[in-house]
Amino acid sequence: MMQNLKNSTEKNIILLKKRALYYLGKREYSRLELQKKINAFAQELELETQTVKNILNELEGKDWLSDQRFTEQFIFSKKNKYGLEKIRYELKMRGVEETIINGELVKIKSESYSLAKKIWAKKFDATPHSQEERNKQIRFLQGRGINMELIHKILSGKNFE
Repeated sequence: MMQNLKNSTEKNIILLKKRALYYLGKREYSRLELQKKINAFAQELELETQTVKNILNELEGKDWLSDQRFTEQFIFSKKNKYGLEKIRYELKMRGVEETIINGELVKIKSESYSLAKKIWAKKFDATPHSQEERNKQIRFLQGRGINMELIHKILSGKNFE
């Protein structure tokens, strides 16, 4: 009886690892995201949260799960659509450490003006002519996570590159 229970638990751990590797095979995940994804499955398999943590530690040890790699990939995929502040917020919500976020965002900070200008140019043809139009463009850019300093530079119509 104890042998069957032990085998059952071991099989469940293997199933949980397979599920985690399946998710990681699709795309990069932060540790927190993957933990949330496999927690429900772990509960179905009646595995403890410590077992989930051990599996995540093992995956990190083998470098199959990496917050650093996730952050690089996430920034690359979002930088043409969102500003640095929005990207920073999204990464924090996904459980990435502040030091990793700052280290990666520094790499694209020099191109933040040109990226913000591209985001603006996709939506608007020209600089605003009325206060109402200016407010609309400011709200749009703020919603995309672009800071006010860059917004004012973009809306001034001058080229700062």
